[in-house]
Amino acid sequence: MSGKRRAAVGRRRFIRLAGGAAAGAAVVGGGTFTAVATGVFDKPTPDPFANMPRSLALSLPGRAGGAYEMPLPPLPDPLDEGTASIPSAPRRIPYADSKPDPRTVENNIPTVLPFEFKRNGYTMVKDLPESLRPWRNRPTTWANVTPPLSSVYHLNTQGVYMYWKPTTTSSPPKPGPVGYDHPVGQIQFGLGCITSYRTETDPTRKALFLKRAKDQANRLITKRVQTRGAWYFPYPWDYKHAEHSGIDYKAPWYSGMAQGEAISLFAQLAMLDGVTEQERTLYTTAANGAFASLLRADDAYPWVVNKDRSGYLWIQEYPFKTPGTGDYTYNGMIFAMFGLWDYYQLTGNELAAQLYDGACTTMARYFPLLRNERKFSYYCQTHRIPAHTYHHHHITLWMQLHWHTNSSVFAHQMDMLVEDAPASSVAKGAVIAIGKGAYTLYRVDTKIVTKPDGTKEDTGEYYENAKTGAGHDKILGTKKVSFAKPTQAPVDKRRRIIGAGIWYRISAGAYKGWWIGEAWPNVFLRGEHQPFNYRVQRTLTIPAGRDVTAYSFGTNNATGSTRSLKSDTEQTFQFDRRAVVNGRAMCRISKGELAGYWLPANQVVTDGR
Repeated sequence: MSGKRRAAVGRRRFIRLAGGAAAGAAVVGGGTFTAVATGVFDKPTPDPFANMPRSLALSLPGRAGGAYEMPLPPLPDPLDEGTASIPSAPRRIPYADSKPDPRTVENNIPTVLPFEFKRNGYTMVKDLPESLRPWRNRPTTWANVTPPLSSVYHLNTQGVYMYWKPTTTSSPPKPGPVGYDHPVGQIQFGLGCITSYRTETDPTRKALFLKRAKDQANRLITKRVQTRGAWYFPYPWDYKHAEHSGIDYKAPWYSGMAQGEAISLFAQLAMLDGVTEQERTLYTTAANGAFASLLRADDAYPWVVNKDRSGYLWIQEYPFKTPGTGDYTYNGMIFAMFGLWDYYQLTGNELAAQLYDGACTTMARYFPLLRNERKFSYYCQTHRIPAHTYHHHHITLWMQLHWHTNSSVFAHQMDMLVEDAPASSVAKGAVIAIGKGAYTLYRVDTKIVTKPDGTKEDTGEYYENAKTGAGHDKILGTKKVSFAKPTQAPVDKRRRIIGAGIWYRISAGAYKGWWIGEAWPNVFLRGEHQPFNYRVQRTLTIPAGRDVTAYSFGTNNATGSTRSLKSDTEQTFQFDRRAVVNGRAMCRISKGELAGYWLPANQVVTDGR
């Protein structure tokens, strides 16, 4: 209870400072301070740059490589927060023992949708660049093409990616002696190998990447269950989620995420130049069989597709025992949707296009239930538990939905997710500028991990411990400082502190480990940070009578220029890029007299929203 009160008091104090943005600093290369402060800029001056030189506020550093891109989060472990166990009395899994017959499979593909569902006319981009297509952003590295035997996920003697359930509770866990099939793990490993195969130039490495991908596909084919005129890929172990009621399965069980991702694996293999015609036929047959499972309704078992009470289509990562019920998991559905995208490229099947339209319609419609404003988004619709480990996956998945459809709907929704909780990493050597004035620094309860050498490392990341109540971005302490002149400080984190604002963690100097709040133009990260380029021109509007300033930034302390855009009439511009520029979310005008100028995102309306 005392911890909660302390955190609440800290946040209230934070809100009073600088209109809701806390401040603080470390002295780097000069700058004097006194440990005295009562608040930040209690009497705002008419000049916003009174405490910060224009040479810093209107200039970007000439960093090599340009803007700092948002890093792609690693694929989540499907077993996070859950417990896998081997059945003590396993049920027989009805594996299909015979080799697949292409003619039989083709005859079994349904020719109609499983049911009618809502569609808003989303279409797949036909000329999408190779690098933006599904899974191309997740190559398997050469170092991981043969995962180490010390990992709980490694290959068996046939080259198949298996889950070796630990028999002890050691940390890190050590793999047990028996490997078990993990369909999603096998599929994602195989897709990563295909991505690497496409770009690899060394013939030996290229051949191994392709072999690994085919090994996974062949294993899935061997272990398939053929029922209801479709192929299903079973999980052969029991599984129970710690927090999500309803996810309590006895083997075998099936997942719409695995079904959709399997389509991607088979379809991408079938379209590779490096496979034989016999293999192409096999993988096309497998893609057809897996696709059929997304055309089977929830009126029999197994099922992975249903529509909700409002008529929206769902591909259930975790279908529940009762038909039509499930976890309604967002990320699992989008990963499955990638399979529809790949299948349409392979076959041109119109039903795949209609399912994809329906799935996009669902994601766009239910985005308000996924979003958790100024916090981490929700993992699923059924339980609505904030998922800090999945929020940045949602950002990248919405970015891909925008790429794959050219829809500004998904771009706008992605913008909101980024604003709610941006990725925390910054460029190496990142520096913040700090104006003269008084600030408060904060200590925050963030995640500490044990490194292989036994030492502890404070990651600066959010965490929560349900047993002890630790984490939750609790404020552990404060420090008042004052600067007589502008200064700068190195930082290694920029992220939202839950319940507060965007803060930076100072990485060196007297205040290493302390956090300081972003407050433009008095505390900001120098440079262009985590930009997003849009596939199509987007529209921004300045309402009539609103005084908005446009910025053209200089480089290396060369002062840029500004222009006031206040007008008695509404003004509309096209923009193609959004980024955090010197500590502000901004949109870059792409056409017309002001092309290249940036406008503050919070002062304009984008795409009519």
